[in-house]
Amino acid sequence: MPPIDPLEPISSALESNAAPTRRKMIGTLAAAGALLGLDANAQSKKKTSEAPAPAAPPAAPDALFAMARLRDYKCHRSASWDTTGGNADFRPVDPGASLTLLDVKGPGVITHIWFTINSDDQMHLKNLVLRAWWDGESSPSIEAPIGDFFGLMLGEYFTYQSALLAVAPMKALNSYFQMPFDSAARITLTNEGKVRTNNLYFAIDYTTVAALPPNTGRFHAQYRQSAPCKKSADTSGKNLNGTDNYVFFEATGRGHFVGVTQGVLQNADGWFGEGDDMIFIDGETQPAINGTGTEDYYNGAWDFHGNAFANQRQGAPFIVDAERTGGRYCLYRWHTESFITFEKSIKVTIEHGHANDRADNFYSVGYWYQTEPHAEFPKLPPIEDRVPKVIMS
Repeated sequence: MPPIDPLEPISSALESNAAPTRRKMIGTLAAAGALLGLDANAQSKKKTSEAPAPAAPPAAPDALFAMARLRDYKCHRSASWDTTGGNADFRPVDPGASLTLLDVKGPGVITHIWFTINSDDQMHLKNLVLRAWWDGESSPSIEAPIGDFFGLMLGEYFTYQSALLAVAPMKALNSYFQMPFDSAARITLTNEGKVRTNNLYFAIDYTTVAALPPNTGRFHAQYRQSAPCKKSADTSGKNLNGTDNYVFFEATGRGHFVGVTQGVLQNADGWFGEGDDMIFIDGETQPAINGTGTEDYYNGAWDFHGNAFANQRQGAPFIVDAERTGGRYCLYRWHTESFITFEKSIKVTIEHGHANDRADNFYSVGYWYQTEPHAEFPKLPPIEDRVPKVIMS
């Protein structure tokens, strides 16, 4: 160590002597830090280079683009338009005659059906019968009087709107069921009455596609009636297995039940609707689904209190003279929130009165999808039996 000047402050001398040592130490530490990855600049660069990429923003919901997404199908229409370019956009249908409304080949799907009818036949809604065949089948998958198919079960027009059927002013019948077909589709209308239909206007909108998606069922619609329903011989007031219930339809195969339209003509005073819906699935002897009353099945309550209503999935859009002899109701229920599925078979029924203790007139159409072939439909009743009329017991 060099000698210390006695005139120099001791602190200054010490700092002077220690300076090279501190600088050396700092340099040594810096070098070590660099080797260990502790250099501030290097550490910052390393963090930047190794940082994970920012997460991709969440995908926008498909619903935002549902209407904008481009389609591959081709749109078509079969209609009663005047092919001469004139304004006679209708077809007459003579008694006993059948008119082909659609006859196409290849895969596709019907998306909308529209009718309006001018006829002097007061019961043309019961006497004109709509039928449809898919893929060359021998028996129709749709068979119903035209009024009943569109929810006009008692031969009278009224206006209502629902998700799948609607009747718009004036006497405009609309169906929005999707009706797919793989190789062919044919739809006819037959005049089973005795009066000429002067003006039948129609339009059937459909698309053609390259191929149907797998696991696609075929649409079915079946008419039934009991006029009157037969009272149960069992007067115990108990009904656990559906004996003597009114049957909307039965089907065999795999598919799903969409809904029903129902008409009621009362043959006696009082509330007709204490009957429960009972649905039997895949051969079960007890109902898989059991209801609590007719108005409950149609998603109303307390006998509707005589109030007509029409919603997207359920309604009683036509109520006249409620709870009296001659009282009339038209009803519908769509199970679009959760179709009722079956693997082997289904039987959809409802009681007529509590435990089938009433004998009113019931008219209905059941709607469902299933694999083909389908079971044969019951034969349509004669036209005179389709006309709603009070039957006193």
